[in-house]
Amino acid sequence: MARDEVLKQRWGILTQKLSQQFADGDELDLDAIIYLVGIQEKSEIHRKYSKDDKVNLMHIAICRLLEPYGYYEFDYIDDKGWPHYKVVEMLPPLKAGEQSVLMKEALVNYFVEKGYID
Repeated sequence: MARDEVLKQRWGILTQKLSQQFADGDELDLDAIIYLVGIQEKSEIHRKYSKDDKVNLMHIAICRLLEPYGYYEFDYIDDKGWPHYKVVEMLPPLKAGEQSVLMKEALVNYFVEKGYID
């Protein structure tokens, strides 16, 4: 099976599982799943977040998701429990579709690593 087809299949499995667990079956989109990763990485699941916090959670998630690709490196956790990353290599310019594919691949890999999907 081609790489794109494998990604499409795994992405479908991931969105279905997460949507059932967190959205009563309504399909979660890419941004919602990135947000879930941010909450997971912050490790404060049962807390209300401000609008600024939500943006920061998505940033944390993106850094964590792109860390295995060599773009970011974990640096430290501050005194309020927020993870910080440093830029190792700038992301190349990507078209919107390419960004989406990269993030979907990174999300699938993250959830495979966590044992959530095969």
